[in-house]
Amino acid sequence: MADSTPPTHSSAPPPPDRPVYVIGGGPGGLAAAYALRARGIRAVVLEKSDRVGASWRGHYDRLHLHTTRRFSALPGLPMPRRFGRWVSRDDVVRYLEKYAEHHRLEIVTGVEVSRVERLPDGTGWLLRATGGRELTGAAVVVATGFNHTPRVPDWPGRDTYPGDFLHAAAYRNGEPYAGRDVLVVGVGNTGAEIAVDLVESGASRVRLAVRTVPHILRRSTAGWAAQYSGILVRRLPVRLVDRMSRVQARLTMPDLSAHGLPRPDTGLYSRVKQGAIPVQDVGLIDAVRKGRVEVVAAVDHFEDGGKIVLTDGTRISPDAVIAATGYVRALEDLVGHLGVLDARGRPVVHGARSPQGAPGLYFTGFTNPISGNLREMALDAVRIAKAVARDGSGKASRLPG
Repeated sequence: MADSTPPTHSSAPPPPDRPVYVIGGGPGGLAAAYALRARGIRAVVLEKSDRVGASWRGHYDRLHLHTTRRFSALPGLPMPRRFGRWVSRDDVVRYLEKYAEHHRLEIVTGVEVSRVERLPDGTGWLLRATGGRELTGAAVVVATGFNHTPRVPDWPGRDTYPGDFLHAAAYRNGEPYAGRDVLVVGVGNTGAEIAVDLVESGASRVRLAVRTVPHILRRSTAGWAAQYSGILVRRLPVRLVDRMSRVQARLTMPDLSAHGLPRPDTGLYSRVKQGAIPVQDVGLIDAVRKGRVEVVAAVDHFEDGGKIVLTDGTRISPDAVIAATGYVRALEDLVGHLGVLDARGRPVVHGARSPQGAPGLYFTGFTNPISGNLREMALDAVRIAKAVARDGSGKASRLPG
């Protein structure tokens, strides 16, 4: 019978009896905590905000998953059918809250971990956290999120721009931009969807600044979700997937070259391996074809008087700029001193593998796979729990019974 006792929340961390500490109360952290608990290992989630799923609560209003409900569920609890095929932001939050409650996860809120260090005797990990706390864990799972800290390019002259400027992380809906001229910078999934949202909310003009032409996919074709293809081709050779996707695009996608979006020169899977996930179409194609979203060159710099100079020399004067320019992982202060990050600041390994020289340290949620981030975090959680159970990770404390 499922354990439905409410999750444990407190304002102070638990006694230092060597649990496995999970840093981050988002999907990756909750899934890892459940998978460890399912193996009888005590796991304590440390969440810096006051609630689980904090980053999801802050996403823009119209957001729906681009992955299906079935393949977005975390281990041990399906998503309800009433959420529909493409789950909304609010329903994702409801699911995460229910997940923590259903599995009676041990969650400590209001605690931010600033640094993780190996214990001198090599038997575990020391976590330095807010309030001068020092927590000792048998193992550590870092799940602080792929979209952790907004990244804004250092455009010359940006500080002089008199209009509204915000990162996409602060965007909620298009109501404040009705009747206004808006420039969206960045054509990832977030930028593409915000541009459509602005059009539908009555913005007088919407331009989308593009530096690198993206691959665009239909979220679903004749009922077949793009995620299904991503799962099927995940282990195939990159060149083969590139060729297959090129053929598929010509059969299913219109040529938008005349509108500023030519077909990309590089292969779809090659781009994924470089960290660029295809844009899932939720209205961008039609908006571009109808001229409601104008594709323009990338931003070069800002000038006095509210003018923005694009890389092709064009000068524009929008009323507002929304920078959908991505995020950084911001792991350097936390674990950078351990030599476990690559040149881009991402963990050198993830899932069930610990970095060399850092046994018992695990990372989840720092990849952006073509098969779906939530799906991969769910799989990683089970693998991490198995690895901890197998190697003992400093004899992690077991749950009673």
